[in-house]
Amino acid sequence: MADNWYTGNATDDAPAHRGWILGHFMDPGGAPVRATPALEIKWGEHLAGEERAGWTTGEDRSTLVLLVSGRFRIDLTVGSTTLEKCGDYITWGPGIGHCWQAEENSVVLTVRWPSIPATGSASSSSHSE
Repeated sequence: MADNWYTGNATDDAPAHRGWILGHFMDPGGAPVRATPALEIKWGEHLAGEERAGWTTGEDRSTLVLLVSGRFRIDLTVGSTTLEKCGDYITWGPGIGHCWQAEENSVVLTVRWPSIPATGSASSSSHSE
């Protein structure tokens, strides 16, 4: 059987890697197709009031955050927006810092590219939102 496909559930798979379901950091022994340097995908389920208060800085990747449900605020070093309606999204490029807050219970899908080890400050992580 080919090992270049996988089926799963984001809610079930996400906790093993702090929400991330695709990226360079995935174990290629489990499902090789999920271990990719092309991009990272995160399924984030956040309770109202949950936040990343510290700024993520020095990022060398681009990011997209898409709201599935809830109300989710993203603050960038260049501006701020609140995702309010299913399908609302924000995207930004390298060099822009961010932090966030779930204003209501929220589900967001984050895509980051390419998938490389984080080069940001101590407040960032290759597995942060």
